[in-house]
Order: sequence, then structure tokens, then C-alpha cells
Amino acid sequence: MARLGGWIRYILQGGPPESGLPARVRAEIHQREIASERLIGWVQLVIVLFFSALYAIAPKAEGSSGFNFVPVALGGYFIFTIARLALSYRVELPKWLLLLSIAVDMALLVGLIFSFHIQYGQHPTFYLKAPTLMYVFIFIALRALRFDPRFVLTTGLVAVAGWLGLVAYAVLADMDHMRVTRNYVDYLTGNTILIGAELDKTMVILMVTGVLSAALYRGRVMLFEATRDQAAATDLRRFFAPEVAASITTSEAALIAGQGSVRNAAILYLDIRSFTATASALPPERVMAVLAAYQGLALEIIKDEGGRVDKFLGDGILATFGAVMPSSTYAADAVRTARRLVTEISAQQSRFTEAGWPEPLRVGTAVAAGSIMVGTVGSTDRLEFTVIGDAVNRAAKLEDANKHQHSAALTDSKTYALAREQGYTGPEAEQRPAVLVSGLGKPIDLAVLV
Repeated sequence: MARLGGWIRYILQGGPPESGLPARVRAEIHQREIASERLIGWVQLVIVLFFSALYAIAPKAEGSSGFNFVPVALGGYFIFTIARLALSYRVELPKWLLLLSIAVDMALLVGLIFSFHIQYGQHPTFYLKAPTLMYVFIFIALRALRFDPRFVLTTGLVAVAGWLGLVAYAVLADMDHMRVTRNYVDYLTGNTILIGAELDKTMVILMVTGVLSAALYRGRVMLFEATRDQAAATDLRRFFAPEVAASITTSEAALIAGQGSVRNAAILYLDIRSFTATASALPPERVMAVLAAYQGLALEIIKDEGGRVDKFLGDGILATFGAVMPSSTYAADAVRTARRLVTEISAQQSRFTEAGWPEPLRVGTAVAAGSIMVGTVGSTDRLEFTVIGDAVNRAAKLEDANKHQHSAALTDSKTYALAREQGYTGPEAEQRPAVLVSGLGKPIDLAVLV
């Protein structure tokens, strides 16, 4: 009963509840409805052209002595359809025009059926046997293309009203030559009306309308949910690498903490020098503008070299190469990216000056390669996709070591050698053997990239 009451309220209120739907989701659904109305217009045009061609090539029925209304009806409907379709590409069709379109559909059908007894010079009961009534289901189904049960229900109710009007006219017209019968043979062969048959037709129209409306109501709820989920998935791709977002949204089973895989990859850390001290003297909006300019440039370079940003850490950036998607050149790509980040950020200082940074924006970056774990961590209610392993820790410590080494881009000698093996052709790095780096247990050979 509660669901029935909700469905009735939906019909009476003129739309589904929009609570919980962001404005952008409602706008997306609205745009799809506009596109659906254009589709309906094209289908209407195809229908009228099809029946016009069918009428033109079909043998003419015998026994007709009156005026033939079919060409007039088809011509008028063609003009209306063309006008409606053209208008749908210029403006959003108002609700009254959509309802008028439904009325025109049914008026065309009812008018054609009514004209048969005039065309063939028969009693109005003659048109009650016309198979043309079946076309009503085409017009009802046509409204389903909008995926809105209100228009299907309206079309069905208008069709029922039109048919009952035809039945009433046949019952009331020229009673001396018409009678109500319960004999099916008399009904088919004479000027008689079988009330049960007309009720059957009416009930079939109502049942088809009701079932289709109920199906569309359920489908529309799913449409709202699917559109909202699609918008969420689109947003998700802005927070994660595309491959990560795809793995989350297309996962066959629910993701749980602890899932992951081991891969050989390279990790890159990037950080702004003296960011905290300088930012503390600036308005927050200026700091955010500088960060946006810096992160935008860095992301562009990282993506261009085949890397993926794992996360933004304030003014820091953690990027991976070969972690999300396996790569045979992960170390070479990461080392090349580290050099590009330092040189291009230094060369494009005007971006940060215009954003409000009061001094040259300097960065430090470091790269480390090795075996890492790629997967989800967290708890049942809060998950995070991340990378874990010695290479992640080593890259962070090496980036911090830039300050003590008076360098801008560092890596360890093993990572640098691997990058050379994988095709890195940049300038030769300065080797600094057996350097004690804070946070690492034993001395490590360094390679200064910049």
C-alpha cells in the first residue's frame, strides 16, 4: 500500500521525489528527457511515413463510396510531426505541447476510426469492428521512449476516453437500426453491439497502460539511481587514476580492506620548498590559487610521462609508475618525470607569480623503484586505495634528503641503473656513494638528477 501511495503521489505531483538528488544529476536527467522527446518526434515521423507508404502501395478496399479521410489525416499528422520535431531542436517543448501531441495522436486515430462508417456508408457500429484500434498500442508504446510513466498513463487514459466516446456514439446513433446483443455472430455480422466485447477492448487498453506505466515507474527509479551512480563514478575518476576508478566501479565483488597485488613499480614524491613558512604569511585563497597552478602543471607532466597521481599531500604529490597499470619502463619514466618536474616548474614561474606566490617557487622530488603492494587499506566503512612498500618509504626519505644534499631531484643508484636499463637517456647523474639518509637504516648510494 505504501508503494501504491507513493506511485499515486508521483502521478498527482507531476514527478518523482527529487530528495537526495544533486542539482547536476537532476539536470542530467532533464537533458535526457529533452533528448527523448526528440527521439519520439523522429519515431512519429517514421511512423507517419511508413503508414503513408503502406497506404499508397496497398490495394484499395472495395465498398467505399464516401469521402476518404485517410490522406487528409496522414497529411495533417505529417505537418504536425514535422513542426513538433523542428521545434524540439530550437526550444524545450513545454508540457502543454507534449499533452497536445498526445491529444493529436489519439484524435487522429479516433477520427480515422470514426470516418470508416461515413466512408463506407454504414451504421456507426461498423467502425467498432475496425482493426485500426490496435494502432492505439503504438501511440502508448511511443510515450514509453521518454521513460516517464505519466505520459504513458495519460496516453492510455485519453485512448480509453476516445474509444468509449466512439462506443457511446454508436449506441446512441439511430437506435431503430441498431441493437445490443449477446450473440457474438450477430455482433460480427450485423449492426449490433456486444457490450462485453467493447469492455474487453477497454480493459485491454487499461491493462497494457497500467502494466507499462508500472514498469516505467520502476525503471524511472532505476534511471534516477543509475544517473546518480554514473555522476558519482565520473566524480570518482577525478579523485583516482582512471584505471583505479574503473576497478572500483566495475568490481564483481565488494571491495574489502587488505585486498591487493604485488608489482614492480616506481614511486615519485614531489614537494614545494619552504611552503609552510611562505604560505603562513599569505591569504588562504592565494595559497589555494598557487597550489592549483602548481598541481595542475605537475599533474600534466606526470600524466604525459605515463604516471598516475596516487594522492595530493597538501603541497606534496605522491605519484606511481607501473603500479596501477604494469609497465616495462616504470623506472625510466619516473626518473625522466622527476627531471621534467624540476626544470619545467622552474621555467614557468610566471604561473605562480600571477597566482600570488611572492618568491620563486622551488620544488624537490625523488624517485625509488622496487616491489610494492597495490591495494585497499582501511576498515569496512572507510577504504583507501594506496601503495605500500619499501620503495614508497625510500622515495619519501630521499625527497627529504634533497635539503641536505642541496639537490632538487634525487634517486638511489639501483633505481637509476634500472632506469638506464629500461631506456632512460637523460643527462648522466652525479653519483654519491654511501650517504646516510635520515630514516633509512644504512647508508645508500645516491644519484643526483638535478
